[in-house]
Amino acid sequence: MSATTRAQRPPLGVRLLYGLRREPDPSTVTPEELAAASEAQNRLAASGVMRPFIGFPARGVAIDWRRVELPDRAVPVRVHRPPRRSGGALPLVVHVHGGGFAGTAAQCDWVASHVAARLPAVVVSVEHRLVSFDVPMSAAVDDGWDVLRHIVKHAGEWGVDPARAAVFGESAGALIAALAAIRARDAALPLRAQVLVNPCVDLTSTALDYASVSEHADSPTLTAERLELFRRLAVPEGADAGAVSPLYAEDLSGLPPALVVVPVLDPIADHGRVYAERLNEAGTPARLSEHPRAGHAFISMPGLVPQARAARDRIVGFLRERLG
Repeated sequence: MSATTRAQRPPLGVRLLYGLRREPDPSTVTPEELAAASEAQNRLAASGVMRPFIGFPARGVAIDWRRVELPDRAVPVRVHRPPRRSGGALPLVVHVHGGGFAGTAAQCDWVASHVAARLPAVVVSVEHRLVSFDVPMSAAVDDGWDVLRHIVKHAGEWGVDPARAAVFGESAGALIAALAAIRARDAALPLRAQVLVNPCVDLTSTALDYASVSEHADSPTLTAERLELFRRLAVPEGADAGAVSPLYAEDLSGLPPALVVVPVLDPIADHGRVYAERLNEAGTPARLSEHPRAGHAFISMPGLVPQARAARDRIVGFLRERLG
């Protein structure tokens, strides 16, 4: 095996871990199989067994589940709060986990708690509805936006400064965060920053028409086949795919500055690259941070992918600049 080939492969630990996972065949999966697989993955991610791989929370950060009570539903959120300090309300970072049809806020405790500790800030991670045969992406998008709007409106109850707020999402969560930033602009809700990690920003028929998808179609952490299943479930037949695809938003101007974090070995690496270009073209400052030999979801695997720490540090530095 050549050095070039080795450089194009994720770390051995990632390949072994994902090689042991049993997932239903995306081409034949039933609603029952998908629900069972999602529940099993989330239960494992929230257990102590995975901590050496997904990272240990920052010391001193209090992590608690809460419920955001909305007029028509309640959305669970995982709150990461740093040790109490004098100086009043803290900045707010609304975080959205990845996974699409699997995923839980608990799998992101490492990065969310370290962001909370190092800024410091209150990081609220949204346990949004997961995409399924019965739940479209638009429902998850509504959860992210409604939680952000509710917390800003009730900032005093949460101990946060509504004038220093940011959104931060991973994968499908980055799509939710990007759309929340667009909705916030349209609603005159000021945000200081948006952080988009390995973002999925195109759920239209062109979602797989990128060089990175072809090049990394069999990535252990995200395959092209799994991506197509997610797209099919996220946008049911007859729904407007453009409405849940930030890449195709009509106006990307006037948005908060963005940090777009792209792992090079990710099938949707080009999603992030193209979105950063579109933001800059529209006059919204966007920094692109690429990480070689890192694959999709790498920031949720600091125990296996060393680049996760570099990405975390860039995220913290960027948010510190923006949130003060």
